[in-house]
Amino acid sequence: MCGITGWVSFDRDLAAESATLHAMTETMACRGPDDRGTWTEGPAALGHRRLAIIDLPGGRQPMSLPTPEGTVALVYSGETYNFTELRRELTDRGHRFTTDSDTEVVLHGYLEWGDAVAERLNGMYAFAVWDGRHDKLVMIRDRMGIKPFYYQPTADGVLFGSEPKAILANPLVRPRVTLDGLRELFVMVKTPGHAFWDGMREVEPGTVVTVDRSGLSTRVYWRLETRPHTDDRDTTIATVRSLLDDIVRRQLVADVPRCTLLSGGLDSSAMTALAARQLAAQGEKVRSFAVDFVGQADNFVADELRGTPDTPFVHDVARLAGTDHQDIVFEADALADPAVRAQVIRARDLPSGLGDMDSSLLLLFRAIREKSTVALSGESADEVFGGYLQFFDEEARRADTFPWLTTMGRHFGEDADVVRADLAKSLDLESYVADGYRTAVAGIDRLDGESDFEYRMRQISHLHLTRFVRMLLDRKDRMSMAVGLEVRVPFCDHRLVEYVYNAPWALKSFDGREKSLLREAAADVLPRSVYERVKSPYPSTQDPRYARALQEQTKELLARPSHPVFDLVDRDRVRQAAEREAPVSTQAARRGLERALDLAQWLDLYSPELVLD
Repeated sequence: MCGITGWVSFDRDLAAESATLHAMTETMACRGPDDRGTWTEGPAALGHRRLAIIDLPGGRQPMSLPTPEGTVALVYSGETYNFTELRRELTDRGHRFTTDSDTEVVLHGYLEWGDAVAERLNGMYAFAVWDGRHDKLVMIRDRMGIKPFYYQPTADGVLFGSEPKAILANPLVRPRVTLDGLRELFVMVKTPGHAFWDGMREVEPGTVVTVDRSGLSTRVYWRLETRPHTDDRDTTIATVRSLLDDIVRRQLVADVPRCTLLSGGLDSSAMTALAARQLAAQGEKVRSFAVDFVGQADNFVADELRGTPDTPFVHDVARLAGTDHQDIVFEADALADPAVRAQVIRARDLPSGLGDMDSSLLLLFRAIREKSTVALSGESADEVFGGYLQFFDEEARRADTFPWLTTMGRHFGEDADVVRADLAKSLDLESYVADGYRTAVAGIDRLDGESDFEYRMRQISHLHLTRFVRMLLDRKDRMSMAVGLEVRVPFCDHRLVEYVYNAPWALKSFDGREKSLLREAAADVLPRSVYERVKSPYPSTQDPRYARALQEQTKELLARPSHPVFDLVDRDRVRQAAEREAPVSTQAARRGLERALDLAQWLDLYSPELVLD
């Protein structure tokens, strides 16, 4: 796992721009604390920060190979889990390797197959190849969008980076945000290709972007396709288990300490138990970590979203699987610390407004990084197997919009509630969401003979796998890489995604519950308590001291009436929330405070130019 960046300028020799390349590369230092490297040749300049995972001495980057027609150079972020098989195939084709790294395999794979190498990779990756044979830059991103990848076209080429901050470090770019960027901020829709910052784009998942002297072109090499599912229930369950065993085995490969993120839910528990079983066969014990809050288990208050605290279930899994487990417990003051909030915003390059859920995730990863470099996560199982409330909520099923917007508004509050009325009118979020939804569902194919209900559930599944999960994957990557921790996501393996996506909803929920296929596929390794547990999302503190700290910080912000945040948020609404006599502990009630504080700190850190008309 690493941070990559680069610059292609066909009208100049970038050897004279080493200071700028260095500045762009150093913005990725948190992603790659182990090593740095740059490479420049003619119109191309590449930068790399390395987090060493496989072949610690041999995987340095940028990595280049001379050919009679010109140099081919690579900067690569991520992991290729089938690199051993690809290496054997390439060796049989005459390629010779000097390292044991997956990076060198990807580079030789490009020499052999060109950008079609993407179709052969199993993993999470974002990489750029400067092909000096044809004076072109080739940018490739993994199928599910696990690894982030941004670019910005320029007058004579392109800038790119793992994160926007690398591109923003180039003097050609102005930190500018228009209404379209703010629209993405205030509604959870994640428009494909959109990058929040004006002029910037994402390399979309499953896509190749090529830049040469004639301009920019894209090629989609993978998309989620509708296919008939002919396996019966028992065969489907057995196939899911076989895939999970293979995926976990591949993703445990590392030359550094590994661990799992354990929440006590079905997803992370199944993944942890499978990892523990595989490592036990090798005489090893898996480490597991869980997040908790002071007093949460003893004073927990159930609601429709979270019916039980995580900790008892976490401990059941740890005992049964025999993990070396540690709870990471946080005080309210740490969650509300403005310095932590600032680090969250720097990690994400935008004000997310997720409050303690982002703060605790960052602090959790920071604590884990002291003991491990690689962590396996249960992220995306809800999208793959159908675990969220909105998969079962009748209102969400019928809604002519993104289904999560129906349920999340009830539990988390509306993102735009705090926005100034005049800005809300300009944003016209209702139309923006409606347009995005129509575009999203238009490309979802229907099977011949598929019932209206089954097709609607296919739509909901597709929307989660191509829109919703990308927001969560970006969050997980940014927060983990902010502290130099590599988080792997076994449930995002494209083979599993393709297979389960095409299983009919009647099969995915054959027992009337969420994630039926996953529950049965892992039944033999789960404690009964977890097998029976109802879905519970990432935890949030209920400590009233957290809400009080937010109120005090907001009052300090209100004492600065000229702060530019009040060009975005309604001062009176923010004041009402800050002066409420009884501090509230629910996420929905805190949302306005968290949003206002995040926006203010982001404006202080980035000083963006806001274009509000």
